Amino acid sequence: MQDYMAQSVEPNIADLANGWLKEYNLPYKLEQESLNREIDNALNEYWSKSGGSGGNRPDCKMLLKDKYGKEWPILIEYKGHEGKLVKLDSFGQVTISNAKGQPDFSTIKNYAVNGAIHYANALLHYTGYTDIIAIGMTGYRDESSGKLHHEIGVYYVSKENMGTGQKVGDYTDLSFLAHKHFNHFLEQVEALSLTPAEIERSKHMREVGMKASLKKLNNDIYQEEKGLSENDRVYLVAATIISTLGIPDSNNPVRPLGKEELKSSQETGSSDGDIILRKIRAFLSHPTKKIPQNKQDLIVRTLQNTLSTDNINRTQNGESQLRRVFNKIYDDIGIYYKIGLTTDFTGVLFNEMYSWLGFTQDKLNDVVITPPYVATLLVQLARVNRDSYVWDFATGSAGLLVAAMNEMLVDAKNNIKSPEELAKKEAHIRCKQLLGLEILSNVYMLAVLNMILMGDGSSNILNQDSLSDYEGNYGFGDENKPFPANAFVLNPPYSAPGNGMVFVEKALSMMNTGYAAIIIQGSAGNSNAVTYNRNILKRSTLLASIKMPLDLFIGKSSVQTFIYVFRVGEAHQKDDTVRFINFSNDGYKRTNRKKASNNLRDIDHARERYAEVVDLVRFGRGKLQYLTEEDFYEGHIDPTKGDDWNQSAPIDTRPTLQDFKRTVADYLSWEVSQILKRQNGEDGLGK
Repeated sequence: MQDYMAQSVEPNIADLANGWLKEYNLPYKLEQESLNREIDNALNEYWSKSGGSGGNRPDCKMLLKDKYGKEWPILIEYKGHEGKLVKLDSFGQVTISNAKGQPDFSTIKNYAVNGAIHYANALLHYTGYTDIIAIGMTGYRDESSGKLHHEIGVYYVSKENMGTGQKVGDYTDLSFLAHKHFNHFLEQVEALSLTPAEIERSKHMREVGMKASLKKLNNDIYQEEKGLSENDRVYLVAATIISTLGIPDSNNPVRPLGKEELKSSQETGSSDGDIILRKIRAFLSHPTKKIPQNKQDLIVRTLQNTLSTDNINRTQNGESQLRRVFNKIYDDIGIYYKIGLTTDFTGVLFNEMYSWLGFTQDKLNDVVITPPYVATLLVQLARVNRDSYVWDFATGSAGLLVAAMNEMLVDAKNNIKSPEELAKKEAHIRCKQLLGLEILSNVYMLAVLNMILMGDGSSNILNQDSLSDYEGNYGFGDENKPFPANAFVLNPPYSAPGNGMVFVEKALSMMNTGYAAIIIQGSAGNSNAVTYNRNILKRSTLLASIKMPLDLFIGKSSVQTFIYVFRVGEAHQKDDTVRFINFSNDGYKRTNRKKASNNLRDIDHARERYAEVVDLVRFGRGKLQYLTEEDFYEGHIDPTKGDDWNQSAPIDTRPTLQDFKRTVADYLSWEVSQILKRQNGEDGLGK
């Protein structure tokens, strides 16, 4: 027998709520009514509550303007059973995804707030709206009195909280939406903030979902779309993302390219490739981006080679291959970059591409992305602040430069109190204080894309060979002016000469002062790079050598890595102290299980340990807390050798008084046992 389920009172709940809205004279629209074309299209494109394609229809919706004229979408979902307002996960956040980062359709369908937040994510994905109010309302009727009871959940959903939703407050009616109360309500919204733990949880769930979506995307394109090379796939992802970002500028907006705008026309100048390229040009040339013209031309030229080919624009069954692939990319991963992730988005994208784009095995082993927490460690060891000029000679997807930019922007915000001066400094940081070099054209495009997504520090990402082509100048806008680097960060390809120390030698030789932090294969410090190391020490001082966990790059590389930290512009002397740190236990547990929901877990104060390493390098033994005395050693190297950089604390083999006492105790214990055995034998008890 099925459990008895009380009759739903959803019609009564809807009637109560809509009556309030009518009383407040609000412009609400019911389920079947249109709000505007952009929102209607978003709700139709996004996954339905049941997991199908499209057909999302909030029970009630409206657009309200605040005192500045900004429009706020309000999405309301009604239910009619007790206990069906909201379902939270074990971390106290509204459940909209499962452990794999995919939509939890059962929960979304059955709980009012969860359904409303699902609709809000549709708008984040397919519209230019970045701030949305999601409301759930449910209730039940008391059988004894016949009284209708109701409860309301009000949540803020935005790019800033990565679409997870934050509870605004407790309400007994919807009068906070009334015109006279709405701006006060928004003040409460603006005061909301996520805790660091909530931010990390949201990022993690989004990254889990993004990895799954990327794998699905590649499988679909690989199986269904023929004739696309590895580079084509990289460029199509980059082109789709740039063309669908948009720029919300009140004076000169660039509207995100919508799927409906691609018509697969064969008319000259109106192909799908032409349309995408026009949108990319509009985005790159926008005054707020401050991207030099020759940089814009280079990006467009690189993408145009793929977007303008006849095959990809040819119409078959009324649709071009380009339109199909564009739609697939936007549908599968659009939500992840539209919500404004502050993590290294294309770092995750880059790693996934290397796993599914068919690169050769040697590249798989040679080129690995630096985990974001390690990138931040390198940046902090290089003492990056708001006035640093940071460069990277093997920039990959620009993860290290993203970490540097974030560190610089935070420092600027903490120290500059004038909004006008802060805005100028932030623009200068992005455009003038970061420089990266990447020789592989497809990887270079990912680096450009990464910096664009993170606020556009892409101005001086250069597609050059840092060893043979680069002479130390700015790349765009100030080509004849030296880049005044005073911070160097690097994770080089280990197949390069000296395991990559060749990059370090060149970069540090072009700096007059500052600091450098590199993560590299350990053999570079004890055998494979002695010539480079000697040359480096003629102009720079080795401050620290940090042994990293062996499984740091689990799934990509199993080599032992070290971080070396330098002070630039001062030759290393034999009496200079080097701080050797054994950081094999960094507090993280890593796995490489495909079905695992979290392959990186903090099991022993990992955050605190990373902060401690930075302090140990700078201030010494007095900062030991989580690491032990055995993990920290202050010693010396011979600057004429270059093969003694991986030292550890020496083991003292001299016996101590404690050792003597322990030996005597062990001997006496053995003597007693022998006496007892003999006594037992004499008594016949041992036979």
